[in-house]
Amino acid sequence: MSDTASPAIKKKLSCAIVGATGVAGQQFVEGLQGHPWFTITHLFASERSAGKVYKEAAVWHGEGSHPADIADMVVLSTDDIEREAANIDIFFSALPSETAREIEGRCAAFKPVISTAAAYRYDDDVPILIPEVNADHALLIRKQKERGWKGFVVPGSNCTTVGLAIALKPVMDNFGIKRVIMTSLQALSGAGYPGVASMDILDNVIPYIGKEEEKVKKELVKIIPGTYLVGATCTRVHVRDGHTETVTVETEKPCTPESFMAAVVGFNKKCREQFGPLPSAPNETIVLADGVNRPQPRLDRNTHNGMATVVGRIRTEDVFPNSISFVLLSHNTKRGAALGEILTAEYLYKQGYIA
Repeated sequence: MSDTASPAIKKKLSCAIVGATGVAGQQFVEGLQGHPWFTITHLFASERSAGKVYKEAAVWHGEGSHPADIADMVVLSTDDIEREAANIDIFFSALPSETAREIEGRCAAFKPVISTAAAYRYDDDVPILIPEVNADHALLIRKQKERGWKGFVVPGSNCTTVGLAIALKPVMDNFGIKRVIMTSLQALSGAGYPGVASMDILDNVIPYIGKEEEKVKKELVKIIPGTYLVGATCTRVHVRDGHTETVTVETEKPCTPESFMAAVVGFNKKCREQFGPLPSAPNETIVLADGVNRPQPRLDRNTHNGMATVVGRIRTEDVFPNSISFVLLSHNTKRGAALGEILTAEYLYKQGYIA
Protein backbone atom coordinates (compact mmCIF):
# COMPACT_ATOMS: atom_id res chain seq x y z
CA MET A 1 0.00 0.00 0.00
CA SER A 2 1.35 3.38 -0.99
CA ASP A 3 2.06 5.90 1.77
CA THR A 4 1.09 8.85 -0.39
CA ALA A 5 -2.46 10.17 -0.46
CA SER A 6 -3.70 11.99 -3.53
CA PRO A 7 -3.74 15.78 -3.11
CA ALA A 8 -7.39 15.65 -4.24
CA ILE A 9 -8.33 13.90 -0.98
CA LYS A 10 -9.55 16.53 1.47
CA LYS A 11 -10.67 14.35 4.39
CA LYS A 12 -10.90 10.75 5.48
CA LEU A 13 -14.17 9.04 4.67
CA SER A 14 -16.16 7.50 7.49
CA CYS A 15 -16.75 3.87 6.57
CA ALA A 16 -19.19 1.25 7.77
CA ILE A 17 -18.63 -2.48 7.39
CA VAL A 18 -21.87 -4.41 7.02
CA GLY A 19 -21.50 -8.06 7.93
CA ALA A 20 -18.49 -7.09 10.01
CA THR A 21 -18.25 -10.19 12.20
CA GLY A 22 -17.84 -12.79 9.44
CA VAL A 23 -14.64 -13.77 7.66
CA ALA A 24 -15.25 -11.41 4.73
CA GLY A 25 -16.04 -8.56 7.13
CA GLN A 26 -12.84 -9.23 9.02
CA GLN A 27 -10.92 -8.99 5.76
CA PHE A 28 -12.32 -5.47 5.32
CA VAL A 29 -11.30 -4.67 8.90
CA GLU A 30 -7.74 -5.82 8.20
CA GLY A 31 -7.57 -4.07 4.83
CA LEU A 32 -8.69 -0.72 6.22
CA GLN A 33 -6.18 -0.62 9.08
CA GLY A 34 -4.05 2.51 8.71
CA HIS A 35 -5.69 3.47 5.43
CA PRO A 36 -4.84 7.06 4.49
CA TRP A 37 -8.27 7.86 3.01
CA PHE A 38 -10.78 5.67 4.87
CA THR A 39 -11.48 5.10 8.55
CA ILE A 40 -13.88 2.60 10.15
CA THR A 41 -16.55 4.37 12.18
CA HIS A 42 -19.43 1.84 12.15
CA LEU A 43 -19.76 -1.93 12.33
CA PHE A 44 -23.03 -3.64 11.46
CA ALA A 45 -24.03 -7.27 11.88
CA SER A 46 -27.05 -9.42 12.65
CA GLU A 47 -29.21 -9.04 15.73
CA ARG A 48 -27.23 -11.88 17.32
CA SER A 49 -24.10 -9.70 17.45
CA ALA A 50 -25.70 -6.28 17.95
CA GLY A 51 -24.92 -4.53 21.21
CA LYS A 52 -21.70 -6.45 21.81
CA VAL A 53 -18.23 -4.99 21.42
CA TYR A 54 -16.45 -6.27 18.34
CA LYS A 55 -13.92 -8.48 20.14
CA GLU A 56 -16.83 -10.33 21.79
CA ALA A 57 -19.08 -10.48 18.73
CA ALA A 58 -16.49 -11.67 16.18
CA VAL A 59 -14.47 -14.86 16.51
CA TRP A 60 -11.25 -13.59 14.89
CA HIS A 61 -9.96 -15.69 11.98
CA GLY A 62 -7.10 -13.46 10.84
CA GLU A 63 -3.55 -13.39 12.13
CA GLY A 64 -3.07 -12.05 15.64
CA SER A 65 -6.16 -10.67 17.33
CA HIS A 66 -8.83 -8.02 16.79
CA PRO A 67 -7.27 -4.67 15.79
CA ALA A 68 -6.98 -2.52 18.90
CA ASP A 69 -8.69 0.54 17.42
CA ILE A 70 -12.00 -1.26 16.88
CA ALA A 71 -11.84 -4.14 19.36
CA ASP A 72 -14.08 -2.23 21.76
CA MET A 73 -16.33 -0.65 19.11
CA VAL A 74 -19.97 -1.57 19.65
CA VAL A 75 -21.53 -3.60 16.83
CA LEU A 76 -24.83 -2.20 15.58
CA SER A 77 -27.77 -4.10 14.16
CA THR A 78 -28.46 -3.81 10.44
CA ASP A 79 -31.84 -2.45 11.58
CA ASP A 80 -29.93 0.72 12.58
CA ILE A 81 -28.64 1.48 9.08
CA GLU A 82 -31.18 4.17 8.23
CA ARG A 83 -30.67 5.92 11.56
CA GLU A 84 -26.86 6.03 11.15
CA ALA A 85 -26.60 6.64 7.40
CA ALA A 86 -26.14 10.40 7.72
CA ASN A 87 -22.90 9.79 9.65
CA ILE A 88 -21.44 7.38 7.08
CA ASP A 89 -19.74 8.22 3.77
CA ILE A 90 -19.43 4.70 2.35
CA PHE A 91 -20.65 1.20 3.16
CA PHE A 92 -18.42 -1.84 2.62
CA SER A 93 -20.64 -4.91 2.41
CA ALA A 94 -19.42 -8.37 3.35
CA LEU A 95 -22.90 -9.82 3.61
CA PRO A 96 -23.84 -13.32 2.51
CA SER A 97 -25.71 -13.27 -0.80
CA GLU A 98 -29.00 -14.43 0.68
CA THR A 99 -29.34 -11.26 2.78
CA ALA A 100 -27.24 -8.84 0.72
CA ARG A 101 -29.83 -7.66 -1.78
CA GLU A 102 -32.31 -6.34 0.76
CA ILE A 103 -29.75 -4.80 3.13
CA GLU A 104 -27.45 -3.37 0.44
CA GLY A 105 -30.48 -1.77 -1.21
CA ARG A 106 -31.33 -0.07 2.07
CA CYS A 107 -27.75 1.22 2.36
CA ALA A 108 -27.66 2.40 -1.28
CA ALA A 109 -30.81 4.43 -0.70
CA PHE A 110 -28.51 6.80 1.19
CA LYS A 111 -24.84 6.20 0.36
CA PRO A 112 -22.45 4.26 -1.93
CA VAL A 113 -22.05 0.55 -1.28
CA ILE A 114 -18.96 -1.43 -2.31
CA SER A 115 -19.66 -5.14 -1.99
CA THR A 116 -18.12 -8.59 -2.15
CA ALA A 117 -21.57 -10.17 -2.54
CA ALA A 118 -23.16 -11.39 -5.78
CA ALA A 119 -26.64 -10.02 -5.03
CA TYR A 120 -26.56 -7.15 -7.58
CA ARG A 121 -23.70 -8.46 -9.73
CA TYR A 122 -25.76 -9.35 -12.78
CA ASP A 123 -28.18 -6.39 -12.87
CA ASP A 124 -27.94 -4.37 -16.09
CA ASP A 125 -27.31 -1.04 -14.31
CA VAL A 126 -24.62 -2.43 -11.98
CA PRO A 127 -20.96 -2.64 -13.05
CA ILE A 128 -18.74 -5.49 -11.92
CA LEU A 129 -15.84 -3.13 -11.50
CA ILE A 130 -12.14 -3.99 -11.74
CA PRO A 131 -10.57 -0.53 -12.22
CA GLU A 132 -7.57 -1.65 -14.30
CA VAL A 133 -9.83 -3.64 -16.62
CA ASN A 134 -13.11 -1.75 -17.06
CA ALA A 135 -12.95 1.61 -15.29
CA ASP A 136 -15.27 3.08 -17.92
CA HIS A 137 -18.07 0.80 -16.66
CA ALA A 138 -18.32 3.09 -13.61
CA LEU A 139 -20.59 5.27 -15.77
CA LEU A 140 -23.34 2.69 -15.15
CA ILE A 141 -23.56 4.01 -11.61
CA ARG A 142 -25.51 7.02 -12.88
CA LYS A 143 -28.33 4.77 -14.10
CA GLN A 144 -28.88 3.52 -10.57
CA LYS A 145 -30.34 6.93 -9.69
CA GLU A 146 -33.43 5.68 -11.53
CA ARG A 147 -33.97 3.26 -8.64
CA GLY A 148 -34.55 6.27 -6.40
CA TRP A 149 -31.24 5.79 -4.60
CA LYS A 150 -29.01 8.62 -3.44
CA GLY A 151 -26.11 6.16 -3.45
CA PHE A 152 -25.29 3.08 -5.53
CA VAL A 153 -24.05 -0.51 -5.37
CA VAL A 154 -20.80 -1.65 -6.97
CA PRO A 155 -19.91 -5.32 -6.44
CA GLY A 156 -16.62 -6.95 -7.19
CA SER A 157 -16.35 -10.08 -9.28
CA ASN A 158 -16.19 -13.63 -8.08
CA CYS A 159 -12.70 -14.32 -6.71
CA THR A 160 -12.05 -16.80 -9.52
CA THR A 161 -12.89 -14.28 -12.23
CA VAL A 162 -10.76 -11.33 -11.11
CA GLY A 163 -7.31 -12.73 -11.94
CA LEU A 164 -8.57 -14.17 -15.22
CA ALA A 165 -10.07 -10.83 -16.28
CA ILE A 166 -6.88 -8.95 -15.41
CA ALA A 167 -4.66 -11.39 -17.31
CA LEU A 168 -6.94 -11.31 -20.38
CA LYS A 169 -7.27 -7.53 -20.58
CA PRO A 170 -4.00 -6.94 -22.51
CA VAL A 171 -4.90 -9.91 -24.75
CA MET A 172 -8.26 -8.43 -25.69
CA ASP A 173 -6.86 -4.93 -26.20
CA ASN A 174 -4.00 -6.04 -28.46
CA PHE A 175 -5.04 -9.27 -30.16
CA GLY A 176 -8.78 -9.81 -29.63
CA ILE A 177 -10.27 -12.99 -28.16
CA LYS A 178 -12.21 -15.79 -29.87
CA ARG A 179 -12.38 -18.27 -27.01
CA VAL A 180 -11.04 -18.90 -23.51
CA ILE A 181 -10.62 -22.26 -21.81
CA MET A 182 -9.76 -22.12 -18.10
CA THR A 183 -9.29 -24.70 -15.36
CA SER A 184 -9.00 -23.41 -11.79
CA LEU A 185 -7.26 -24.93 -8.79
CA GLN A 186 -8.96 -22.97 -6.04
CA ALA A 187 -7.80 -22.43 -2.48
CA LEU A 188 -9.67 -23.64 0.58
CA SER A 189 -10.24 -20.11 1.88
CA GLY A 190 -12.48 -19.46 -1.11
CA ALA A 191 -15.05 -21.78 0.46
CA GLY A 192 -15.40 -19.52 3.52
CA TYR A 193 -15.39 -20.69 7.11
CA PRO A 194 -15.48 -23.51 8.19
CA GLY A 195 -15.21 -24.41 4.50
CA VAL A 196 -14.42 -27.89 3.23
CA ALA A 197 -14.19 -30.74 5.73
CA SER A 198 -10.57 -31.77 6.28
CA MET A 199 -11.22 -35.43 5.53
CA ASP A 200 -12.77 -34.46 2.19
CA ILE A 201 -9.91 -32.32 0.94
CA LEU A 202 -6.85 -33.96 2.53
CA ASP A 203 -4.93 -35.92 -0.13
CA ASN A 204 -7.62 -34.97 -2.61
CA VAL A 205 -8.90 -32.67 -5.35
CA ILE A 206 -12.61 -31.90 -5.52
CA PRO A 207 -13.49 -31.48 -9.21
CA TYR A 208 -16.66 -29.42 -8.79
CA ILE A 209 -17.59 -26.16 -7.03
CA GLY A 210 -21.29 -25.34 -7.17
CA LYS A 211 -22.25 -22.44 -9.50
CA GLU A 212 -18.60 -21.36 -9.85
CA GLU A 213 -18.20 -22.16 -13.53
CA GLU A 214 -21.42 -20.35 -14.41
CA LYS A 215 -20.25 -17.28 -12.50
CA VAL A 216 -16.92 -17.17 -14.33
CA LYS A 217 -18.57 -17.42 -17.76
CA LYS A 218 -21.22 -14.80 -17.02
CA GLU A 219 -18.94 -12.32 -15.25
CA LEU A 220 -16.02 -12.44 -17.66
CA VAL A 221 -18.08 -11.32 -20.67
CA LYS A 222 -19.70 -8.59 -18.58
CA ILE A 223 -16.33 -7.26 -17.39
CA ILE A 224 -14.64 -7.64 -20.82
CA PRO A 225 -17.50 -7.40 -23.33
CA GLY A 226 -17.26 -9.44 -26.52
CA THR A 227 -18.67 -12.35 -28.50
CA TYR A 228 -15.96 -14.81 -27.46
CA LEU A 229 -16.70 -18.21 -25.93
CA VAL A 230 -15.69 -19.18 -22.38
CA GLY A 231 -15.18 -22.69 -21.06
CA ALA A 232 -14.44 -23.16 -17.36
CA THR A 233 -13.72 -26.07 -15.03
CA CYS A 234 -13.43 -25.13 -11.36
CA THR A 235 -11.83 -27.41 -8.78
CA ARG A 236 -10.92 -27.17 -5.09
CA VAL A 237 -7.40 -28.12 -4.00
CA HIS A 238 -5.53 -28.46 -0.71
CA VAL A 239 -4.05 -24.93 -0.71
CA ARG A 240 -4.88 -22.32 1.92
CA ASP A 241 -4.87 -19.09 -0.14
CA GLY A 242 -4.38 -18.25 -3.81
CA HIS A 243 -6.33 -19.41 -6.86
CA THR A 244 -4.20 -20.94 -9.62
CA GLU A 245 -5.69 -21.07 -13.11
CA THR A 246 -4.47 -22.67 -16.32
CA VAL A 247 -5.67 -20.69 -19.34
CA THR A 248 -5.68 -21.23 -23.10
CA VAL A 249 -6.75 -18.29 -25.28
CA GLU A 250 -7.53 -18.33 -28.99
CA THR A 251 -6.91 -14.85 -30.35
CA GLU A 252 -8.23 -13.03 -33.40
CA LYS A 253 -4.76 -11.78 -34.38
CA PRO A 254 -1.54 -13.77 -34.06
CA CYS A 255 -0.21 -13.69 -30.49
CA THR A 256 3.17 -15.10 -29.48
CA PRO A 257 4.53 -15.37 -25.95
CA GLU A 258 6.87 -12.47 -26.74
CA SER A 259 4.08 -10.22 -28.06
CA PHE A 260 1.88 -11.11 -25.08
CA MET A 261 4.63 -10.19 -22.63
CA ALA A 262 5.22 -6.92 -24.47
CA ALA A 263 1.48 -6.20 -24.20
CA VAL A 264 1.65 -6.87 -20.45
CA VAL A 265 4.51 -4.37 -20.08
CA GLY A 266 2.42 -1.74 -21.87
CA PHE A 267 -0.63 -2.61 -19.78
CA ASN A 268 1.33 -2.24 -16.54
CA LYS A 269 2.67 1.14 -17.67
CA LYS A 270 -0.84 2.38 -18.39
CA CYS A 271 -2.08 1.08 -15.01
CA ARG A 272 0.74 2.86 -13.15
CA GLU A 273 -0.12 6.13 -14.87
CA GLN A 274 -3.85 5.85 -14.17
CA PHE A 275 -4.02 4.03 -10.85
CA GLY A 276 -0.57 4.43 -9.31
CA PRO A 277 -1.69 7.22 -6.93
CA LEU A 278 -4.30 4.93 -5.34
CA PRO A 279 -3.10 3.64 -1.96
CA SER A 280 -3.96 -0.03 -2.62
CA ALA A 281 -2.76 -0.22 -6.24
CA PRO A 282 0.05 -2.73 -6.83
CA ASN A 283 3.33 -1.59 -8.34
CA GLU A 284 2.62 -4.00 -11.20
CA THR A 285 -0.90 -5.18 -11.95
CA ILE A 286 0.44 -8.24 -13.79
CA VAL A 287 3.77 -9.71 -12.70
CA LEU A 288 5.50 -11.95 -15.24
CA ALA A 289 6.98 -14.88 -13.34
CA ASP A 290 10.47 -16.19 -14.04
CA GLY A 291 11.07 -19.88 -14.60
CA VAL A 292 8.87 -22.73 -15.80
CA ASN A 293 7.86 -23.68 -12.25
CA ARG A 294 6.13 -20.40 -11.32
CA PRO A 295 3.70 -19.09 -10.21
CA GLN A 296 3.14 -21.13 -7.06
CA PRO A 297 0.62 -20.19 -4.34
CA ARG A 298 3.02 -20.53 -1.43
CA LEU A 299 5.72 -18.47 -3.14
CA ASP A 300 3.78 -15.90 -5.16
CA ARG A 301 0.32 -15.21 -3.70
CA ASN A 302 1.47 -12.23 -1.63
CA THR A 303 3.20 -10.45 -4.51
CA HIS A 304 2.61 -6.70 -4.10
CA ASN A 305 0.55 -7.36 -0.95
CA GLY A 306 -1.56 -9.94 -2.75
CA MET A 307 -2.86 -7.35 -5.22
CA ALA A 308 -0.89 -8.47 -8.30
CA THR A 309 -1.88 -11.21 -10.72
CA VAL A 310 1.17 -13.38 -11.34
CA VAL A 311 1.42 -14.98 -14.80
CA GLY A 312 3.91 -17.61 -15.92
CA ARG A 313 4.46 -20.64 -18.18
CA ILE A 314 3.52 -18.53 -21.20
CA ARG A 315 3.77 -20.64 -24.33
CA THR A 316 2.39 -21.12 -27.82
CA GLU A 317 -0.50 -23.56 -28.09
CA ASP A 318 -1.08 -25.58 -31.26
CA VAL A 319 -4.68 -26.62 -30.59
CA PHE A 320 -6.08 -23.42 -32.19
CA PRO A 321 -4.74 -21.36 -35.13
CA ASN A 322 -3.76 -18.36 -32.96
CA SER A 323 -3.44 -19.28 -29.32
CA ILE A 324 -1.28 -19.10 -26.23
CA SER A 325 -1.47 -20.81 -22.86
CA PHE A 326 -0.35 -19.59 -19.46
CA VAL A 327 -0.77 -20.15 -15.74
CA LEU A 328 -1.97 -17.35 -13.47
CA LEU A 329 -2.18 -16.91 -9.72
CA SER A 330 -4.46 -14.47 -7.90
CA HIS A 331 -4.89 -14.03 -4.14
CA ASN A 332 -8.54 -14.85 -3.59
CA THR A 333 -9.00 -13.27 -0.15
CA LYS A 334 -7.01 -10.12 -0.97
CA ARG A 335 -7.33 -9.08 -4.63
CA GLY A 336 -10.40 -11.29 -5.01
CA ALA A 337 -12.16 -9.92 -1.94
CA ALA A 338 -11.79 -7.00 0.50
CA LEU A 339 -8.54 -5.41 -0.75
CA GLY A 340 -9.81 -5.48 -4.32
CA GLU A 341 -13.01 -3.72 -3.25
CA ILE A 342 -11.05 -1.15 -1.25
CA LEU A 343 -9.08 -0.37 -4.42
CA THR A 344 -12.38 0.07 -6.27
CA ALA A 345 -13.60 2.45 -3.56
CA GLU A 346 -10.37 4.45 -3.85
CA TYR A 347 -10.84 4.78 -7.59
CA LEU A 348 -14.48 5.86 -7.25
CA TYR A 349 -13.57 8.39 -4.55
CA LYS A 350 -10.77 9.87 -6.64
CA GLN A 351 -13.08 10.11 -9.65
CA GLY A 352 -15.78 11.91 -7.66
CA TYR A 353 -18.39 9.15 -7.57
CA ILE A 354 -18.13 9.10 -3.78
CA ALA A 355 -18.66 12.52 -2.31
